[in-house]
Formats: sequence, C-alpha cells, structure tokens
Amino acid sequence: MRKPSAILGSAVFFTAAPGVVAGLVPWLLSRHYGLPLAPWPLVGAGAILVAASLGVLLHAFARFALEGLGTPAPIAPTDRLVIGGIYRHVRNPMYVAVLSIILGQALIFAAWPLAAYAALMAATMATFVRLYEEPVLLRQYGAEYEAYRANVPGWLPRLTPWRGAGSLK
Repeated sequence: MRKPSAILGSAVFFTAAPGVVAGLVPWLLSRHYGLPLAPWPLVGAGAILVAASLGVLLHAFARFALEGLGTPAPIAPTDRLVIGGIYRHVRNPMYVAVLSIILGQALIFAAWPLAAYAALMAATMATFVRLYEEPVLLRQYGAEYEAYRANVPGWLPRLTPWRGAGSLK
C-alpha cells in the first residue's frame, strides 16, 4: 500500500471505528446528562485523560500509515509490523486510548453508564485481540511478532521503550 492511500484509509477507519466507539456511542449514552455534572476536579481529570488519549490515538494511527504502510482495518492491513513510537511501550495503544477516552468522558459527565460501557468494550477488545489479532499477527509476522509480544505488554504500558528490534524509530 502506498503512503497516501494508507493515510486516507487510516483516516476513514479512524472515523468509522474509534469515532463511533469513543465518540458517537458515549455521546448517545450521556447526552441526557447535559453539561458536565461532575465536580470540577473530576471534569479536569477527565478532560486531561481525553486529551492525552486522543493524542496517543492519533499517534498510533499515524504509525500504521507511515511505518506500517497500511491501516488498522483488517481489510487493509499493514505491510510491516508496527513496533515503533508508542508501540514500543504497549502493543494495543489504540484500544487503551479508546478505553481511556470513554473513561475520561465518564469522569466528565459523572455517568456510570459510560463506565459500564467502557468495561463492556474492554472485554470485547480483549477477546478480539486474543482470538483474532494475535493469531493473525503471529501467522503474518512469525518470530518478529513473537519477540515483540514477549517484550511489550499488551495493555499496561511499560515505562521504558522496548529497543529489541533494529528498525525502531
């Protein structure tokens, strides 16, 4: 896949997947709450969590298009295993970021339905990763993915970046 088509494909997938999961659905679940109802420290913490997570999510999507020359969408996968940038700290930064965005909104709106939705999405994402993504990546990238998986945690980021692969940037 060429870079322009990878960038366009990633942008479309960004709108279709995280845009719906972390944007549209939380809005639908919380729209009757109106303006933020939580005390200001929770609103502030939630806003920081949403903003930081959005930055991580955008970085992760950019890595797919620029490093992997593909998209996160299973129908247009990368040509290369994406293991640079934020991926040196955690294998699933997109999922972690999406869940953090949802939890940030739960804090902002003091909305327990959003927290419950985050728990449901976490279980769904973990199941998808375990049953689909990891076997596909292992088949596609073999020993390279196995070494990466052995050194980089899936869900809780490591503090220091993994530097085991020579092509990391």
